[in-house]
Amino acid sequence: MTFFTVVVRGLIRRPVRTGLTLVGISIGIAAVVALVGISRGFETSWTAGMKARGTDVVVSNLSSALAPKPFSDTARTRIAHLPHVGATCTLLVDLMSIESSSMTFVSAREWGGFTWENLKLVSGRLPRDAAEPVVVLGATAAEVLNKKLGDPIQIETRELTVVGIVDGGALVENGSVILSLPLLQDITGNQGKINIIDVRVTPGTTEAETKQLCEQINKLVPEGRAMLAGENISTSQAYRFIRAMSWGTSLLAVLVGVLGVMNTMLMTVFERTQEICILLALGWKRGRIMRMVLWESALLGLCGGIVGVVVGALGVKALEKAPAIRGLLEADLSPGLMLTSVFISLVVGVISGVYPAWRSSRLVPGQALHG
Repeated sequence: MTFFTVVVRGLIRRPVRTGLTLVGISIGIAAVVALVGISRGFETSWTAGMKARGTDVVVSNLSSALAPKPFSDTARTRIAHLPHVGATCTLLVDLMSIESSSMTFVSAREWGGFTWENLKLVSGRLPRDAAEPVVVLGATAAEVLNKKLGDPIQIETRELTVVGIVDGGALVENGSVILSLPLLQDITGNQGKINIIDVRVTPGTTEAETKQLCEQINKLVPEGRAMLAGENISTSQAYRFIRAMSWGTSLLAVLVGVLGVMNTMLMTVFERTQEICILLALGWKRGRIMRMVLWESALLGLCGGIVGVVVGALGVKALEKAPAIRGLLEADLSPGLMLTSVFISLVVGVISGVYPAWRSSRLVPGQALHG
């Protein structure tokens, strides 16, 4: 009988207890995969939306809210003349309840601005002008809202008409209701207000020059903050809070798994006192006894991690299809996150087995006579 065989037999001889322990660990790891994957996916989707629109710099006041705070649209005139500014486009973006959907991105864009350029028509047409009371829907938004060309759509107290279905090249774009800026300003009572300025730099501008441009904009527009498009969402207070909550909740669930594994291994040591003492009497070193318990604990953690990753990934995929949030998020289930989650589970198993392993090494062969 090999050392590894002894380790495996120690786990499978009590399948119910081992199974329940695996469930405890896998739930914690599934939480890590789901919550962290969703928070990372939100950042990735938002950044992809910026890239699809050709935005290099974003000026907004994205502090503790999920949507930026409005500010005067005169801010655009203060920065349009700056060196390396190729084009600017003002937007008013919000998360709103639209008919059957409790949360939908609504993106109102300056008519004629470059943020309309990435929208590829799937069917229908774009608005004819800024005043036409119509919207275009991202492909996903059209499915979620169950809308087709010519259907009315209610945005707060105003009824508009769907005239186009578009593919925006990113999840955020495809999950949005898109209309001209003056329309949403009028509907929400935000005349003369915007909450985002998208800036496209001139060709050949270096990253250093773009960062310098951000500093210049921040001096001229104190009510907003200019950031590189890829850093805009990740540096916001709201996103950092969500990210911290994701890790905090996940690690709390992992802690429950730690206690479960430790309890299982302690019970195993108590129940196998006679077996361990006989092994010691047969010449097993105390270090080998400790390694046996640690290997059992680590194997529990590894298996729990693999199961947790699978459960978490399947859970997220199911959540993405839920009508309430479809089109709002796409989890970032990268191989790095998967491996990190399994590694966390493996570490949990090892740490949980340290005390039980130490207890097992304190036994003496004579205790087998009391078994």
